[in-house]
Amino acid sequence: MDFGYWTPIYGGFLRNVDDEAMPATWEYVKELSLLADRLGYHTTLVPELYLNDRKGIAAPSLEAWSLSSAILAVTQRLRVMTAVRPGFHLPAVTAKESATISDIAGTVDGAARFSLNVVAAWWEEEARQYGGAFTRHDERYRQATEFVDVLRGLWEKTPFDYSGEHFSVEGSILSPKPAAIPPIFAGGESESGRESIATFADSYVLHGGTVDEVRTKIADMNTRSQRIHQRDMAEFGMSCFVIVRDTEKEARAELERITTVDPNSPGYASFEEFVKNSELDVEVSRREYSVGTRGLRPDLVGTAEQVAEKIAAYQDAGLTLLLIQSSPAHDELARIAEQVFPLVPASARAPLTV
Repeated sequence: MDFGYWTPIYGGFLRNVDDEAMPATWEYVKELSLLADRLGYHTTLVPELYLNDRKGIAAPSLEAWSLSSAILAVTQRLRVMTAVRPGFHLPAVTAKESATISDIAGTVDGAARFSLNVVAAWWEEEARQYGGAFTRHDERYRQATEFVDVLRGLWEKTPFDYSGEHFSVEGSILSPKPAAIPPIFAGGESESGRESIATFADSYVLHGGTVDEVRTKIADMNTRSQRIHQRDMAEFGMSCFVIVRDTEKEARAELERITTVDPNSPGYASFEEFVKNSELDVEVSRREYSVGTRGLRPDLVGTAEQVAEKIAAYQDAGLTLLLIQSSPAHDELARIAEQVFPLVPASARAPLTV
């Protein structure tokens, strides 16, 4: 199991807590990135949202791509998984940006330090404010497939031609090529989404789920990938919110604190739109949405030993990467590294010598 975390671009992760001591600034993100790199975290997911869906749309948030470049420039081993939404980007320009960022990132043990998480955007209001192309649900996955087709074509060929419904390029030259081809991650739960992802992505990312739910989804995506590419998917990542305390009672008290819903919290403004525009396979309550991405569903709450035992069950189900949200991230990621890491077998979690 590899341990990763979400970069807090929105000043935190909690919709019911105003101040999490994680300001939406480069200075905070830099210090957190350096800490995570020293602690041996494998990956950070940098989400892409131009509005703040955790603290309310008027609250500050940071932009994913410039932030990713900066994180890679100051760290040594940490892999950055940058979210990209095809409705907001030109694929040829994204291919060029990716090649440059890959040069900044370099590799670790021959593996790329820069990867992409292709996201079919759900927030119609954000698209309206920022001029994004917001299409119907199934159409967004066809758009994503074309987007990745252009990326891979430009990364691998020169010149490259492509003519699609959403994107076209003619005689396009990309030089230099990426130092290492960025792995492609994607997530989705609808039938059309899973089929598209199995077609264009290397790896699959899940919202939080139970062990049985995760095992079923992993088996399904591997079956699809075997049918299309004659191989399993390379990695399976899951978002989760982790609370580790000395006693289970203390951990449960913290869980109660952060999930006591404040109906006036501006962080819930996007709740109905998220549910309406996403074809989810489980119902999401407002309480569960208090931390987003169904991060509470795995119930990684308790003592270090209890959390490690639960993580081991996900590892047995085929999960390879945890993408942790925690609050405040600097304190909690250090606690998890110190108390949980030694209890969970790792595939690539050697900390830096500092």
